[in-house]
Formats: sequence, C-alpha cells, structure tokens
Amino acid sequence: MTGFSNRHLRRGAALVSLVAATFLVAGCQLFGVAGVIGQNIEREKKIEVLAEYDGLRFSTCAVVVITDMMVMYEHPGVVANICVNLSRRIQQNVEGVQVLDPRAVLDWTHHTPGWQTMPYGRLCEELGVDRVVWVDLFEFRLNPPGNRWQWEGVASANVGVVEVDGFDPDAFAEAYDVTATFPDIPELGRESATANQIETGLLASFVQEAGWLFYDHIEDKYPDA
Repeated sequence: MTGFSNRHLRRGAALVSLVAATFLVAGCQLFGVAGVIGQNIEREKKIEVLAEYDGLRFSTCAVVVITDMMVMYEHPGVVANICVNLSRRIQQNVEGVQVLDPRAVLDWTHHTPGWQTMPYGRLCEELGVDRVVWVDLFEFRLNPPGNRWQWEGVASANVGVVEVDGFDPDAFAEAYDVTATFPDIPELGRESATANQIETGLLASFVQEAGWLFYDHIEDKYPDA
C-alpha cells in the first residue's frame, strides 16, 4: 500500500511539474507574441507634424517651378505636373489661402522670357500675389546613375518662399530642401514596372513632401520601418 502511494505521489509530482513547465513555456510564447504585436503597433503609429511655414494662411500665392534643360528634355511634363498638383494641395489644405490658377502661372511663364532672373519681389508684383512658392527642381531621375535596368526614382528641389511684404522681398523669407524617392523597394528590376508608373509615383511623392511644408499633417512615426 505504501509503495502504491509513493508511486502515485511521484506521478502526481511529475504531472504538476509538467503542467507548470507547459504553462511556463506557453507564458514565454505569449510574452513573445505580445512583444511582436507591440513592436508592430509602435511601427504603425502616426504623428501630427506642424507646418514648417504657415505664412501662406489668408494670403494670395502662386507656385512657380523651374528645372534644367536635361530634366525638361527627359521629362517634359514634370514642371506642369508639379505646378498644378502642388497648387491644388496648398489650396485644399491651407486655411484661407487663395492660390493663383496654375494654368495662368504656366501661361505667364511661357510668354515671359527671362522671368527666372527677375527679382523675386517683381515676380510677386507681376503675378499679383502676396507670396510665391519657388520650386527649383535640380534633380529628377528614375534610375540609379548609369543603370537603366533598375528603378530608383529620386526628385530633389530647393523650395523657397517669397514674401512681397517681407523684410526683403527680393530674397527668400524661408527656404527648404525637399527630396522624395519612389519606389520604396530596393533594386526593383526594370521588368517590374513601366517608366510612366515610376514617374507618376515619384511625382506624387514629391508633391506630398513639398506640400507638407505648408500645413499641419499626419505622418508615419517611423517612415522607414
């Protein structure tokens, strides 16, 4: 009888140990899953970012875009696309702003030789606005330098703001460097997309980044995650 009891006691103790170990492992796994979920939630968090420049509020403004002849030759629609879509973003998101019709701006630049070298204050006067958003697009490419077999879009510009009523209307009141990339896939092969798709995505990304300078918005807390 004593042997029987000892055997059962030993088996019971082993069972308790096994159950405890099982719960311990399960607990570790649960903590591990919870940690992964927590990391994913953190990576997906959004944050509010304030405008870098809020001087377009309750003003009249125009968007002008310049670039070099190489970009114009390889991407003839880029200047008009940025002018139209950046104007639209500012109009939709900046409180009280009145943005000059980009078609009028493009027509004026087309029929005004040498406008790029005008004093900035005179540019405001010619366009009849309080502010000019000046976009100097110095880089716009769809491939890595020297490699036509991959897609790696990059658009970079200096974006300046002219204030006709500012301290010096012939100098930028504020200036920013803006760079956008597309797609966010390293070493994407040429067969995976068309040039038109990459250009469209790059333009959308650039206009978003440039537009965000002028109004409060929501961004990913970890954009590269």
